[in-house]
Amino acid sequence: MSLFNTLAFLGPIGGPEMIMIFVVILLLFGAKKLPELARGMGKSLGEFKKAKEEFEHEITRSTEEAQKPAPRRKTQPHDEDEAG
Repeated sequence: MSLFNTLAFLGPIGGPEMIMIFVVILLLFGAKKLPELARGMGKSLGEFKKAKEEFEHEITRSTEEAQKPAPRRKTQPHDEDEAG
């Protein structure tokens, strides 16, 4: 049984639940540490978003390159007279 199935009975998180979570975090970390914690989480989320966008860009670029037809080589006539 997965964790998701175990917690599925809780339903979506609403306003009262979010307030309770915030109060617990406030008690655990204290008022002075919360700005530092929020700043660190914001930076982490920004880096994650940046990495995700770069990954998606690379996937899109490689897919587009794979779909392009291969460039044709210019064929030059062979000089059979000189090889003779």
